[in-house]
Amino acid sequence: MAERAGVDRRTLLTYLVAAPTLTVAVGWGGTGTARAATADILPELLPDLGDVLILAGLPTAHLLTLEIAEDGTVRFGLPRQEVGQGLTTAVAMLIADELDTPLDKVTVRLDGARPELLFNQLTGSSNSIRSLYRPVRAAAAVARTRLAATAAARWGLAPEKVATRDGKAVAPDGREAPYGELTTAAAAPRTQDFADADLKPEAEHRVVGRPTGRIDARAMVTGRQKYALDLDVPGAKPAMVRRPPTLGGTVGEVHNRDEILAMPGVLDVVVIPTGVAVVAETFGQALAGKDAVRADWGPGPVDDLSDDTLRTRLRKAARPFVPPLLTRYIEAEFDFAPVSHAPLETNSAVADVRADRATVWTAAQSPIAARAAVAKAVGLPAARVDLKVVQAGGSFGRRLFHDAAIEAAQVSKGAGRPVRLMWSRIDDTRHGRMRPPTHHKLRATYVAGKVLTFEHRMACVETDVRHGLGDAVTAGLTELPLGNETFAQLMFRLTVRSPYSLGITTQSLTELPLALPTGSWRSVYSGTARAAEEMFVDEIAQKLGVDPVEFRRRQLRGAAQRAVLDKAAADGDWGRAMPDGHAQGIGFHEEYKSCTACLVEIDARDPKAPRVTKAVIAVDVGRAVNPRGVEAQMQGGLTDAVSTALRAGLHLDRGLPLEGSYSQFHYARQADSPTDVRVHVLESDADAEPGGVGELGVPAAVAAIGNAYARATGSRPRGFPVNFPVDFEPFPR
Repeated sequence: MAERAGVDRRTLLTYLVAAPTLTVAVGWGGTGTARAATADILPELLPDLGDVLILAGLPTAHLLTLEIAEDGTVRFGLPRQEVGQGLTTAVAMLIADELDTPLDKVTVRLDGARPELLFNQLTGSSNSIRSLYRPVRAAAAVARTRLAATAAARWGLAPEKVATRDGKAVAPDGREAPYGELTTAAAAPRTQDFADADLKPEAEHRVVGRPTGRIDARAMVTGRQKYALDLDVPGAKPAMVRRPPTLGGTVGEVHNRDEILAMPGVLDVVVIPTGVAVVAETFGQALAGKDAVRADWGPGPVDDLSDDTLRTRLRKAARPFVPPLLTRYIEAEFDFAPVSHAPLETNSAVADVRADRATVWTAAQSPIAARAAVAKAVGLPAARVDLKVVQAGGSFGRRLFHDAAIEAAQVSKGAGRPVRLMWSRIDDTRHGRMRPPTHHKLRATYVAGKVLTFEHRMACVETDVRHGLGDAVTAGLTELPLGNETFAQLMFRLTVRSPYSLGITTQSLTELPLALPTGSWRSVYSGTARAAEEMFVDEIAQKLGVDPVEFRRRQLRGAAQRAVLDKAAADGDWGRAMPDGHAQGIGFHEEYKSCTACLVEIDARDPKAPRVTKAVIAVDVGRAVNPRGVEAQMQGGLTDAVSTALRAGLHLDRGLPLEGSYSQFHYARQADSPTDVRVHVLESDADAEPGGVGELGVPAAVAAIGNAYARATGSRPRGFPVNFPVDFEPFPR
């Protein structure tokens, strides 16, 4: 990014921070650097969303702090959220490699809200490793250089004569000094600038680029990993909230407050804007208490909204095509249902609100915005709120919103005690955020086997971005000419692009302003938009009489793109003969400087119970910091695709989703997952910096599944998930 933006390594400013042991800070240059970068980056084309977020963070100085303790351990404060994507492991690998220290000596902690970072504490848009790759390495390189120089001074040697390895400085004659012995002497008595330190060339990496297990894996599988509700906050009591029977409903009078207070273990009943909270000695008692609440509920803003009316409005919002003159054409339409984020850890937070201050512990992808929202909710200055970020048990975009932190703070203030607030699974599924439902109209015109135009019109319920992302994007684009686009249209253009040369290509978005609790769901717009396009590409290929893989090869613009397509097709044995009811499907996607191709095989002998039996995925993310982490991300994207393409979605009925649990929101189980999954991590350019991977895996896999289903059944699916009955008894509202 720095090189593409005309920002060379010298604009990464490094500092020795006044501290008892060696502490290094690194930040970008000042606002002039940011303006220069903005002016230089892709002057004729709009950058992608990741580029924009990196630009938004450029002015922030002292972004990262790395400390080496006297026991030789390395402590690093990460201004991002670990939500299960393996970020802490990848960052630890960067530090271990650049610092020449064992990986198990590196500890990565999650920073709490740091408002001085402005737009540089947002986790999303597959941006974290892209934005941290150089700064993290720069901090470690400065620490390594300083430690080597300190050892050289001790031994009376020139600094360049001292090598570093395995957490030690090493002299030519074999003398060694562990970093822990050097860190106090290497520390600075006052904060000062430090001369530039060379980063290792990629060819010298010994940790980065090697498949590595997660540093937190053992803690997770043994139950030692601490999530918000595992924290030992003195006096914090369990709390749960009874919510209105429709989305966004309001709270009236509670009729049986005394009855609830008399229930076993119940400590308090607190009315907050989103419902009635019950505080108790145990979560079981809090659950019983909130289920017993009898209250008056006011209407919500979408009480009259159900599936049929929603689909009708979306289809009307996407403008119809006018038949072209004198050219042949093909058209298709696709519908995608709303989808729950469904992380394993439900919405939760711990809060301790006092008269003059508040402390909140929660998982937060946008902690600065969360801190401000909590402060507003409890009537305190933001400076009096300490928001501590805790590792999340999954997110997929859900932790961009901080409703649990706000509710916990409101309940704590009302009850006058610390609380541990947890959403039930029913509430998390019904009242949580959802991927907006979408409708897609596509058309291509062609003459003599050549595509002349490709047009995609997408209608979508408005996606809520009131969590800091909007401000960051605006800041990142402050110097670019944007015209009169809405923010949603701008976001769409930053994320949805066709990788093909298909004549004149136009992609447009129309948002429907409905008050549904929407949010970014893995891949944001491209999760449905690019999936629809990839299924339509198969239809174009069929109309033109060309094999789908060959058609894509001809239209893709670059060698790296064709390489991943060829790898997936070759390893998946594309075109092999298959029994009746079985078929292969292919999909391709490019986003955030990365690209992937996915080939699947499906058994659809029973069209009502199809099963993906095999998947071959090829992916090129530039420099893969941890190939095992990339593989895990692509497998996760595949599982999301299997789920949302075949069975998982939300039915809306009179202002509320019907689904209320994993038994009803049919996310893929082990029995639904292919037993043969192969992920190939390619690197077409050894000198490339990392691209994004977190959101890359969904669109191509959804399209591959849809294309395989069409070939296996002879019927092209137009609505997703493909099989979507209400096959359960909904929970009471």
